[in-house]
Amino acid sequence: MPLEFNALNTQTIIMEAERINLLTNTLADLEKRSGEIRVYLDYDGKKDRLEEVVGLSEDPELWNDPKRAQEIGKERKVLEGIVLTLDNIAGGIDDNRLLIDMALEEGDEDSFAAIEEDVAELEKQMAELEFKRMFNQPADVNNCFIDITAGAGGTEAEDWAGMLLRMYVRYGERKGFKVEIMEQDDGEIAGINRATIRLEGEYAYGLLRTETGVHRLVRHSPFDSNNKRHTSFASVFVYPEVDDSFEVEINPADVRTDTFRASGAGGQHINKTDSAVRMTHIPTGIVVQSQNSRSQHDNRRVCEEMLRAKLFELEMRKRNEEKQALEEGKSDVGWGSQIRSYVLDSSRIKDLRTSHETGNTKAVLDGDLDDFIEASLKQGV
Repeated sequence: MPLEFNALNTQTIIMEAERINLLTNTLADLEKRSGEIRVYLDYDGKKDRLEEVVGLSEDPELWNDPKRAQEIGKERKVLEGIVLTLDNIAGGIDDNRLLIDMALEEGDEDSFAAIEEDVAELEKQMAELEFKRMFNQPADVNNCFIDITAGAGGTEAEDWAGMLLRMYVRYGERKGFKVEIMEQDDGEIAGINRATIRLEGEYAYGLLRTETGVHRLVRHSPFDSNNKRHTSFASVFVYPEVDDSFEVEINPADVRTDTFRASGAGGQHINKTDSAVRMTHIPTGIVVQSQNSRSQHDNRRVCEEMLRAKLFELEMRKRNEEKQALEEGKSDVGWGSQIRSYVLDSSRIKDLRTSHETGNTKAVLDGDLDDFIEASLKQGV
């Protein structure tokens, strides 16, 4: 329906002028932020590299090396997410400025509504790019592994570790990541003693790296006939999956490899052969194991990948002069190193590093971790 400006009263004219000024100012702000983010993310360099990667991906011979083809495809996706988004924002700013002028001439209310929707979408895209500025570590874009280990406390702690396992699986699913449980040692009654999961997706490690630490649960125990309040601990350790572009040298003499029969479900074959593999890196004490496959060869390959990933994370922490222990056995899973407290009876979850908290405990335990993760990344935890 056309806007009849001549017939509008003074108040309405003022409101429409403010509406137009808001759109104009928002577009000017987007243009400024776009210029800043182009410099920060090295738009020109990434655009040149994207052209190279597109050329490589279109070479038929690339597919003779599936691993290399996968790496190129992954890099292309990351580059397009930055370059094409910035191109779209720049085009959207110019287009909407023209549309504002046209809508003013025609007095078209429907056009103004459409412009407002489009500008809101441009702001959303810009916010997502600005969020990526917080991913400042070389492995942030990579897939990741998460180790979850129950602290002391028997069934209570094991049940809590199982709840954390579910929380991170659900978080991965919410983000559209591919989630795979690599290894799981169930508790005697409930929950788990430990588990390792792999999250495959863009910026999986960058998003989850600040989750490393001890998580504390306070609740009235469902396993206590007197319904007493219990405190339980579980540790979480997040480390990136690394590929050949990250140099990690491992001396075979430093690694002890053991094979054993897989426990848990898997059929007759998996329980009768030594298909499970455990690797111990003697100089650092890092231990990894896999029993997810019936093939000892596959489990060995997975262990090698996990060991490389943990050693890479260890080196990054050394470079940053971080003294935090990487293995649960090197630090007490208790009060000292906790990062977040989950008090279910009071409907309160609080991050002890950022002071961010929420009362929606159900949503968080169901994988809604975005606000906690954003707060920790913004504060450089």
